[in-house]
Amino acid sequence: AIAAAAYLRLAGRPAVLPSNNLSYSENFLYMLDSLGDKEYKPNPRLARVLDILFILHAEHEMNCSTAAVRHLASSGVDVFTALSGGVGALYGPLHGGANEAVLKMLNEIGAVENIPDFIEGVKNRKRKMSGFGHRVYKNYDPRAKVIRKLAEEVFSIVGRDPLIEVAVALEKAALSDEYFIKRKLYPNVDFYSGLIYRCVSCFFETESTFYPPCTLFLLLNTYIATR
Repeated sequence: AIAAAAYLRLAGRPAVLPSNNLSYSENFLYMLDSLGDKEYKPNPRLARVLDILFILHAEHEMNCSTAAVRHLASSGVDVFTALSGGVGALYGPLHGGANEAVLKMLNEIGAVENIPDFIEGVKNRKRKMSGFGHRVYKNYDPRAKVIRKLAEEVFSIVGRDPLIEVAVALEKAALSDEYFIKRKLYPNVDFYSGLIYRCVSCFFETESTFYPPCTLFLLLNTYIATR
């Protein structure tokens, strides 16, 4: 409810109260998209996609934002301060902000025919490749494979995002290039997730993606466990 209300405020729209008859993800979509219509029912398939995405993002051990909450909680601060620190860490482009960085990158590439020049720019350190590589995984992030399939399911419901063609072609080009193979740079969880987030709700704008509903839940549990 907090995440949806914050987003609606930024969009200049009134907050919507959650419904007791909907699931967690259904409520998030309801609060974003209902436009005051109490009879509005979110698409159950899209809600299921969000459920899976939230689990993939949340169930991943001690990441940056989780560690931030634990550090703050261990000093005895209140829950709001601890969560603010965790969300602040999540905002970084190397953590939760990575999927937004991917969208910006795909928009800048623009078309499949521009990929060779972009790849050369990355290899010459003039461009940055977002959504590739991981601190732990030195092969294909297993979560990315799941999310790639989820993207196709979302597109079958709301229509195909033209940027997916750029993303698929970029992945193919990178995985066949010795520069990326040698450095073990493979798509990670953020490479395709941003495309899903901007398609799953009418309020997700072109370069504005986020997943606070799952992370707030996880970070709150982290705070409680630490205290």
